[in-house]
Amino acid sequence: MGTVWCVAAHTHDGIDWTSRLASLRRAAELDADAIRVIARRLVRTLPDNPTVVDVGCGGGGMAVALVESLTARGGGTVVLVDAVPEVLDAAATAARSAATYENDTPTTTVRVRPVLADLAAERPADIAGPAHLVWASRVVHHLPDQRQAVADLADALAPGGWLALGEGGLESRCLPWDLGIGEPGLQDRLAHARAEWFVRMRESMPDSVRLPAGWNTVLTDVGLVDVTAFSYLVDHPAPAKPAVREWAVRQVEWLAEVGADRLHAADRHALTRLLDPDDAAYLGRRDDVFLLSAGTVHLGRKP
Repeated sequence: MGTVWCVAAHTHDGIDWTSRLASLRRAAELDADAIRVIARRLVRTLPDNPTVVDVGCGGGGMAVALVESLTARGGGTVVLVDAVPEVLDAAATAARSAATYENDTPTTTVRVRPVLADLAAERPADIAGPAHLVWASRVVHHLPDQRQAVADLADALAPGGWLALGEGGLESRCLPWDLGIGEPGLQDRLAHARAEWFVRMRESMPDSVRLPAGWNTVLTDVGLVDVTAFSYLVDHPAPAKPAVREWAVRQVEWLAEVGADRLHAADRHALTRLLDPDDAAYLGRRDDVFLLSAGTVHLGRKP
């Protein structure tokens, strides 16, 4: 649901994010209301004309929300950082479309600056700092050395600036307990298979370093103060609108792909039916799919 860090077409995590761009944009649309609330909360205490950095801008949802929030308080600069050109271009286009033009001139109250960069190889402070706010949602866990990545993001902050990490929360859910085909509880088994895939993904990542601590501990360890967190809910209940059904189909497709070798044959058969537009069980036509997830944002301030 949210923004994802990308560091090449096939990234350090081996994921082809370019092929997932449509899914990222669809998720950004469904998360938009929650993300707007977060953006307003994060920018309201910043100084006038602040610089805000969106690291791993993904579908552009937070980029748009940051532009809107900065416009409402008088302007600023939004720096978008990603290393997949197609992803960066999509986010920049969305952000620029949200910028307010003054007197129909090309001067905007919010400047949008896209930066193509791999933060596993380049220092954020050199390409985007000093920043009054750095937003990094579901980004750091895709980088080889997560603690070092957080330290590098903290270095990009101006004194008094805030680092906001969107990490953790609760797994997105979209399926009822009993779908009428296969064994009940398919969503839980998909979540378990995804967790196993994630462990393997991290283990197979070149130069991967484990992070045996919570994000609040990491923020404190890298020298940030006033460390805290809050959580937010994304809730699109059944009966689902078409956009939610489309999201659910693509989400289950992805879960089936990454968990294929960890699922029982009966579950794989059920998934084939759920993802087949010609099958009566097709998710895209069901009124009982939904979207429910909870994300957590961890905050720390540079002294």
